[in-house]
Amino acid sequence: MPPYRLLAIDLDDTLFNNQLGITPRNREAIRAAQQAGVAVTLATGRMFRSAQPIAQLLNITMPIIAYQGALIAQPQTGEYLIHRPLPSEVAHSVITFIKPDKHHINLYLNDKLYMEQLTVYGRRYAALSGVDAFPVGNLISFLGDRAPTKLVAIAEPPDIDRLLGETFPILSRIVHLTKSKPQFLEFSHPTATKGLALEWLAGHYGFRREEVLAIGDNYNDIDMVEWAGLGVMMGNAPEPVKAFADHVAPANYEDGVADTIERFILG
Repeated sequence: MPPYRLLAIDLDDTLFNNQLGITPRNREAIRAAQQAGVAVTLATGRMFRSAQPIAQLLNITMPIIAYQGALIAQPQTGEYLIHRPLPSEVAHSVITFIKPDKHHINLYLNDKLYMEQLTVYGRRYAALSGVDAFPVGNLISFLGDRAPTKLVAIAEPPDIDRLLGETFPILSRIVHLTKSKPQFLEFSHPTATKGLALEWLAGHYGFRREEVLAIGDNYNDIDMVEWAGLGVMMGNAPEPVKAFADHVAPANYEDGVADTIERFILG
């Protein structure tokens, strides 16, 4: 039996190559790990409805982590095991704070994607995620007293860095803020992180921390990679992010996931 019994893999810029595909080598490595008795899960910032087909394609039967850890759900049935949405009043505060900058905002409710209007950023995001986007006008009016799973501000990287600097001192007490890509700033429940979700999932299925291997590539993966018994960052990760890893794999376009599985699981 391999020393690592649970494998958590991020999707974008980790398992996916630069064309958003999964190479045959990566797919075969995952299949071989499963055949060796390793439980495999996905840990992604994507919506559940966006990640679910990928899990089914890879024959993943473990619950998957979506929305940066705000949701853990069964890929076969869609059953929610854990859901940690943003309280509506907190979501209102985030939207109110961001809105003067006129950044595009994604709002996720009941595993659907909403936005005020279909901007270039919104169309691009929906296309990359393979989901429909629903323009609803004023987001606060639309949301009312409902609790969204998360919010994402989308803008050019310098604007996102500036927004992070402005929002962190004010909002970090009530939300978890993270960058999942240079142009995405994500706002979720304070306990909705990949690390806490992976810790819960491992405990739920009886895996010890030292039996968990996690692979990621960006700031939103740091706490997951730090928590795992073996934490791996991809070669394409930002340099500050690589410092948190036990091992740096080849880049996503060099089959870094397969290299990690072959090295540490199939050995």
